[in-house]
Amino acid sequence: MRILVVHAHPVPESFGGAVRDEVMSTLSAKGHELRLIDLYALGFDPVMRAGERSLYYDGEPSDPELRSHIEAVRWAEGVVFVYPTWWCGLPAILKGWFDRVWALDVAFRMAAGGGIVALMTNIRLLAVVTTCGASLWESHLVGHPGRRTILSGIRAICAPGAKTLFLAHYGMDRSTPKSRAAYLGKVRRKLARV
Repeated sequence: MRILVVHAHPVPESFGGAVRDEVMSTLSAKGHELRLIDLYALGFDPVMRAGERSLYYDGEPSDPELRSHIEAVRWAEGVVFVYPTWWCGLPAILKGWFDRVWALDVAFRMAAGGGIVALMTNIRLLAVVTTCGASLWESHLVGHPGRRTILSGIRAICAPGAKTLFLAHYGMDRSTPKSRAAYLGKVRRKLARV
C-alpha cells in the first residue's frame, strides 16, 4: 500500500519524533511504500491569507508551495497522521495543512444543488497516532475534536468504507518511560496489521 505519513511536531527529538520513527519503521518492515511529510521540518506555512481565500472557489490552489503536498495526497492509498493533541485538537500547522491542501478540486468538489463530491477516493486507510496530555475520560468529555476532524470529517471525502485507526497515549503529561514504551509497542502491533 502507498502510505503517506504526515508528522506535526516542532521538536525532532521529542517523544513525537520517536512515535514517527516507530510508524515509519513498522510500515516499512511490512513492505509498504512510504512518503513522509514533516510539516515543521518543511517549514510549512499553515496560514491561508486573504488572496488565497478570495480565489478558493475558483478551483485547485495555484500556490507552488502546495504542489508536492497535493501530489502526495493524490498518490496515497493510506494516510497516517502523527501529532500531539494540543488544546483537545490538532496542532495549528496540521489544521492549516488541511485548510490549504485538502481544498476544493483537490479533496472535494461542490455538487450541483448543494453538498460535496468526494475526490479522495484513492485513500482507503486513515490512521491517527497521537499523544494527549489529558486522560481518556477528559478526552471523551470534550468529544475528541481532533479524532472527529480526521476520522469523521476527512473520512467523508475518502473511499467509501475507508478503514480507520486511532491510537492515543493518554495522560502524556504524566507519562513514564514504561508507559511510553508500552505505547510504542501498541503502535508497532496495530500498524503491523495494516
